[in-house]
Amino acid sequence: MGFGSLPAILVIDLIVGFTDSSSPLAADLAGPLYATLEVLENARLHSIPVIFSTVEYDPSLIDAGLFPRKAAGLKWLIAGSRWVELDARLQRRQGELLLKKKYASCFFGTDLVSILANARVDTLIITGCTTSGCVRATVVDALQYGFRAIVPREAVGDRLASAHEASLLDIDMKYGDVVPLSEAIRYLKAIPSRPAAKKNKGRGLTSG
Repeated sequence: MGFGSLPAILVIDLIVGFTDSSSPLAADLAGPLYATLEVLENARLHSIPVIFSTVEYDPSLIDAGLFPRKAAGLKWLIAGSRWVELDARLQRRQGELLLKKKYASCFFGTDLVSILANARVDTLIITGCTTSGCVRATVVDALQYGFRAIVPREAVGDRLASAHEASLLDIDMKYGDVVPLSEAIRYLKAIPSRPAAKKNKGRGLTSG
């Protein structure tokens, strides 16, 4: 697949409900979270757009469709609860978009395609969780919508090591590039800064 020339960072679902050990949905995501912080540090230095996602539902779950029938834990992810908040260690900044989604892919039911197209993005550096769920689904859709999907191996995680490894293999074989974190960081450091993005002008990226 290779890297393009205009990247954005997409941090998928590193929310309290998935990173806090007191949550029944949590996994050991310390490694991916700190790898994501390294990605964010370098992206912010070069004014590369950053987008976060969370999953949240109405208390009635009327907007969750059939999903809770398969994944009962989704009932914890209620709008306004602490579980749907981004992990504070990510230190989301002004102008960094927060997508609120209902299903696995960050593209499904959101305006992500038009946001990226308006910002002329051609490459998504994708981090977060889970590798076999929302990360994989987003990578598949990224390819289908014409974006290069790059997954730094150390920056994604899952509850099951077997599902994690199988999904990385599947992604790298068919849908995007799984690369070492160091390779993604070298790419970000080589990207010229985008002054217009600092003030969030003309990029279609707004805070939510």
